Amino acid sequence: MKKKILIIAISICTLQGIKAQTIADGIKLLNYEKNISAKQLFEKLYLASPKDPKSIYWYGQAFIENDDVKSAESLYKKALQEGVNDPYIWIGIGQTDLLQGGDINAAKQRFEAAITASIETKGKNKGKPSAAILNAVGHVFTTLTTKANDPFYAIEKLKLAETLDLTNADIMVNQGLCYIKAGGEYGGDAVKAFMDGAQRNPKDPLATYRIGRIYLSQNNKDQFEKFFNDAIGIDANFPPVYLTLFNYYSDRDVSKAKSYLDKYIAVADVDPNNDFYLADYLFRAGKYNESLAKAQEIESKVGASIVPRVNILYAYNYDRLNDSVKAKACAEKFFATAPQSKIQSSDYELAAKVYNRIPGSETQLAALLENAINIDTVKANKLGYINLVAENFAKSKNYVEQFKWLQKLAAIKGTLGEVDYYKISSAGINAKDYTNTIEIAKNYLMAYSDKPQPFTFLRKAAIGLDADSSKGLAIPYLNLMDSLLEKDTLKNKKPLFSNYYYMLLFYGDKTKDYPKAIEVLDKMIALYPNPGEENKFATDQKEMIKKVMSKPAPAKTTKPSTAKPK
Repeated sequence: MKKKILIIAISICTLQGIKAQTIADGIKLLNYEKNISAKQLFEKLYLASPKDPKSIYWYGQAFIENDDVKSAESLYKKALQEGVNDPYIWIGIGQTDLLQGGDINAAKQRFEAAITASIETKGKNKGKPSAAILNAVGHVFTTLTTKANDPFYAIEKLKLAETLDLTNADIMVNQGLCYIKAGGEYGGDAVKAFMDGAQRNPKDPLATYRIGRIYLSQNNKDQFEKFFNDAIGIDANFPPVYLTLFNYYSDRDVSKAKSYLDKYIAVADVDPNNDFYLADYLFRAGKYNESLAKAQEIESKVGASIVPRVNILYAYNYDRLNDSVKAKACAEKFFATAPQSKIQSSDYELAAKVYNRIPGSETQLAALLENAINIDTVKANKLGYINLVAENFAKSKNYVEQFKWLQKLAAIKGTLGEVDYYKISSAGINAKDYTNTIEIAKNYLMAYSDKPQPFTFLRKAAIGLDADSSKGLAIPYLNLMDSLLEKDTLKNKKPLFSNYYYMLLFYGDKTKDYPKAIEVLDKMIALYPNPGEENKFATDQKEMIKKVMSKPAPAKTTKPSTAKPK
């Protein structure tokens, strides 16, 4: 009897312990990036209420934050099979589909169905959808790293949610994260959303920390330090801020980085990744062999699947030890196996550096960075990746590929500077892609008509289209150039004379349009009216053509000389 009472007492205590921990506690753990602890808590809540949609949903979110999308998918599908047909589950299914490359329109249909099913039937929001469901839909798009993302769809839902729930700070944090996904030009909107979130819950450091992250991306040290310090002031046990500062100082001030790493480990989950950060610190400190040894220790204990950045850390160390073959092999393994969320822009820079040392790796690097360009939402990163690929192809003298990638750069960059135009035009000429180079050089000319380079590139490309002048394809472009050059004929004698010479070949030799040829020769003479080589050439040609024109049409006409004066 006593044994039964003891069992009942233990069960009651266990149940009370679970009830003492709530979904809100688990969400806070996720916000604090204590993902292992969050998963353990949500597992307990799920086991206590396996049919509760919210418990199931958040347990799945914990799986996702622990890079285990498959387990989240299985959990949500199991719930549906067991009759838990709820909006939260539909959202979870749509999210796991998208995280695995699923169709965004199909996912949106699930989300819309969830929103419709959540419409309140009573209370102040009667007839309106649940703010919590709208927030869950918005949260989905903060987790996506694929080009299938649609942050503006999420922002629309989150803006509605913020009007229905005036106190939930997570709504505003998710909104800010979606603005970041939309691109750097929406940084101001993101800051405003995070500030609103901070006002909604001044005791939560997450929104304040996120403002600091935006200023960090802009390299505004005064501002990001202010907001990071404010976040620490709100809660000194908030781990992400210390890890971010460790990463910032890791290649600037190793001692300072180590102090932040120590603070992070003191308040973060017990996690194999903490050992990885120590191995990373050893690399930053120049202790490459020690870093390799620590990384090997981590891999032997838990495996690279648990700590996926181990392989890229190997690559960084081998690169510093001048072993490019091993560095490339480790980098390839990392990019092939690591979740996209674990790949950093600096990893691609390392890959470019390593691949550049190994001949024949240009195509591999291009494929790798093309994937990065499609996924990364930061414009500056995209441009950096494109430049890496273009430079790599230039070094191997593959100008066709270089030109192709520089055109991608132009499309993303939009407004081009003089250096951009010069690089792209030069690559186009080297690639012998005269048609596309003409369009670029024309824009170059319109933007920098006071410079000689665009005239040179446009002329080369135009004449490249029709090198023997038999079709006269260059003439429209030469006329465009001449309309600008003729504004100062004294300064532009030589390029004008060269353009006129091409026209003379076409009209005088190829089409026998002698009146047009004489018009061109008159322009040549006007450029060089005084005795000299150019004047003599133009005058002699004019006289020759006049003689030909004055004779009755013979069976065979004498061609004017096409020997250009020296």
